[in-house]
Amino acid sequence: MPSEIENHLTRLRHKRGLSAAQLAQLAGVSRQTVYAIEAGSYIPNTTVALRLARVLEAQVENLFSLAGEMPTPELRTERVKLLPGSGRPAAGQPVQLCRVGRQMIASAPEAAPWYFPASDAVMSGSSKVQVFHDGDDFRGRLLVAGCDPAISVLARHVQAAGVELVLAHRNSSQSLALLKDGLVHVAGTHLRDESSGESNLPEIGRLFPKRSVAVVTFAVWEEGIVIARGNPKSIRGVEDLARPDIEIVNRETGAGSRRLLDAELHRLGIGARKVRGYETEAPGHLPAAWQVRSGDADCCIATRAAARVFGLGFIPLTSERYDLAIRRRDLDLPAVAALLDVLGRASFRRELEGLGGYDTRGTGERML
Repeated sequence: MPSEIENHLTRLRHKRGLSAAQLAQLAGVSRQTVYAIEAGSYIPNTTVALRLARVLEAQVENLFSLAGEMPTPELRTERVKLLPGSGRPAAGQPVQLCRVGRQMIASAPEAAPWYFPASDAVMSGSSKVQVFHDGDDFRGRLLVAGCDPAISVLARHVQAAGVELVLAHRNSSQSLALLKDGLVHVAGTHLRDESSGESNLPEIGRLFPKRSVAVVTFAVWEEGIVIARGNPKSIRGVEDLARPDIEIVNRETGAGSRRLLDAELHRLGIGARKVRGYETEAPGHLPAAWQVRSGDADCCIATRAAARVFGLGFIPLTSERYDLAIRRRDLDLPAVAALLDVLGRASFRRELEGLGGYDTRGTGERML
């Protein structure tokens, strides 16, 4: 196979839990064909490529791509009517669709919904609750701690498999601490080790006994400076955060975004005291971006997807891997198996890519 073409068939086959023989049978080709494709000695024709993609629930571009090329989600275009009553969404902002009569209506959802949160009980004491529904032992759920708002996308897709995710918003350090204490099933993390440049694995190696935790890639995301639409303060980079007319909102200690900011300030020789708003904290990517949207801050460090939710500008600083850490003893739980299966599905990856700033080529890959 030409060197400029990357072959991802083996990785996607493993993601789906299929042997080469099983894939061959389901796709209607010989085992030798699968072996030859994976070895790079045979270029399949269009029919074979489409059969393989259908079995693996993937796009052909996810099986074979030009070297270094990020797959582009195939999204169809619809003509819609915007629901009146809110500001006009900017290009890239997410919307929800609903057909009303003969019209397709697009409604821009609130990033911070003004509804009562989902609940199962109310507190009745310091360590007691009153449960709304009798007979439910809540064993069909997974408790997931993390800071990536896109985990809600995973929750919707997993729900179709009969598994409910209970999402606890915590930063990366807090999430790993909860996993270590046995209080959650899954911890989301994006902690970069400055000495090696590696994401998450060095920190997990320091916190957990060897071979006690599995690490699975959720996605690679872009993180950078979120700025007001139109960039009215003409912010170009981290060095501008020391200007007296710029005020930021920071993340709390232990957050990956704060670590990124601190590393950039250290690299530039800028002391934290020179940055207005350094001590002002927001508990998450979306809350930080919201303060920029509301005008309470000029900028923050967050993901490109968080900027797009509010129609804000974005200056990229780095791409980093957001991983899911899971105790190896929990890998055999049916709910965990369902979650890992969803990570390999094209429909999930397509929606994640469509949010902007997410690279899902490694999604579902075991890192540890």
